Amino acid sequence: MKILGILASHKEHGLNAELLDNVLDNVDEGVETETIYLENYDITPHKYHQENEVLDELSQKLMDADVWVFSAPTYWREAPGLLKNFFDCMRPKFVYFKENGDTIPGPFKDKHYLSLSSCYMSTTENFLTGITDETFKTIDRVMSAAGVIKTGEIVLPNTFGMKEIPQKKKDLCAKYGHKISQKQEKDDLTMKRYIQLFFMIAVMALVTMGIQVPLKAIMPMDNFWINYASFTVIFFVLLGAILHYVTFVKHRRR
Repeated sequence: MKILGILASHKEHGLNAELLDNVLDNVDEGVETETIYLENYDITPHKYHQENEVLDELSQKLMDADVWVFSAPTYWREAPGLLKNFFDCMRPKFVYFKENGDTIPGPFKDKHYLSLSSCYMSTTENFLTGITDETFKTIDRVMSAAGVIKTGEIVLPNTFGMKEIPQKKKDLCAKYGHKISQKQEKDDLTMKRYIQLFFMIAVMALVTMGIQVPLKAIMPMDNFWINYASFTVIFFVLLGAILHYVTFVKHRRR
C-alpha cells in the first residue's frame, strides 16, 4: 500500500507541510509514503495532440498511490491558486468526457483521499463563519467528480504567528495516519450513510410527533388533514435545519 502527500503551499517547510508530515509519519509499518511539492512542478494545461510530461508524471504518481493526502492553506476563504491550477490542469486525467460534455469518473475511481487546511482566523471565527469551508469544498468537488472517496479532513485555525502545530492536532494527524493505512473498501461509507439516514428520519419523526402533542390544545389534531399538514410542515422545518447543518457546518472547522 502507498500513500501520496500533495503539498500545495508556497512554503515547503511551513505549517501545512508539518500537518502533512505528522500524518505520513504515523502511517502503519510497511506502508510506503511519498510527498510531492507542487511548487516544484511546472504545471500547465494539457493540450490535445501534445505530450505533457509533467502531467503524465503526476498522473502516474497518483495512480501508484492508494490514498492521497492534500495539504493546502486557505487564502481569501479559498484554496490556493497552486492547488486550483493543479486541479484545472489535471482535469482530463481525473475524468472522462462524454459526447455531450458531461463527465464520468476516470482511472482513479475508488481511491481515497484526506484533506488538510489551515487559516489565520481564530478557532471561534472559523467555527462560526466557515473560513476554510470553500477549500474543503473545492477539493471535495474535484474528488467527487473523479470518483475518489473521502476519508476525512483536518483544519488548523489560528495560525498567525504560530511556529509549531499544537499537540492536539498532532494527535489527530496521528489518528488519521493510522486510519488511512488500513485497506479501504471501494464504497466503505455506504452502509454507514444508510444507518445514519434511518436514525435521522426516526428521530425527526419522533420530534415532530412530540411537537404535535401540545398543538392539540389549539388545533383539531384528530382531523386527518390538519394532522397531516402540521406533521409535514414541522418535518420539513426539521429536515431543512439538518440539511443546513450537513451542508454548512459539518466541516471540522476547529
